[in-house]
Amino acid sequence: MMKRQQMLLNIHILYCARPDQEEPSVKIITVEEAKRRKSVCSYYEEEDDDTLPVLKHHSALLENMHIEQLAQRLPARVQGYPWRLAYSTLEHGTSLKTLYRKSASLDSPVLLVIKDMDNQIFGAYATHPFRFSDHYYGTGETFLYTFSPTFKVFKWSGENTYFINGDMTSLELGGGGGRFGLWLDADLYHGRSNSCSTFNNDILSKKEDFIIQDVEVWTFE
Repeated sequence: MMKRQQMLLNIHILYCARPDQEEPSVKIITVEEAKRRKSVCSYYEEEDDDTLPVLKHHSALLENMHIEQLAQRLPARVQGYPWRLAYSTLEHGTSLKTLYRKSASLDSPVLLVIKDMDNQIFGAYATHPFRFSDHYYGTGETFLYTFSPTFKVFKWSGENTYFINGDMTSLELGGGGGRFGLWLDADLYHGRSNSCSTFNNDILSKKEDFIIQDVEVWTFE
């Protein structure tokens, strides 16, 4: 009798009822197996949480998949820092001048995220905050990226140092021969992406000229 009771205590019954099944299913497994399954699930849940950086604000453009892939390609000096939303067209309006103003107090690299009217997500990691300038600035850690149609990062080719340049009429990232890797107009409405020698990049969206739907600029602090 004691032996039978001990056997009963060492089993675990799984009861599962799903809407697409006519009858519920019952599965008997050992307690050890139940613990193992719980341990494995907890491990993967914790691992998934650890891969995502902390965002201090909600992003209207980035899903977890975007965030995870971008975070893995960021330089080591910004790894582990929370992401803070410094500028958003949804919150601050569509103006390059406002973007510059919101970036004026920043002292860390920034991540530019663009969503166009074709619902494509792309942008750039810039080693310096965007500002009005009469010359190019930034370093070779600057890169372009796109999720159109799959995630790609375009790092510095070493051919020139045309990383970032901005005035009151446009913001440019990457250049050479009159072609910009990424170009945005003063109203953050029209944009253009060409293959440029700075990054040897593909066109970031479906076509060279695109209409901007929304923009976000994230900083790391």
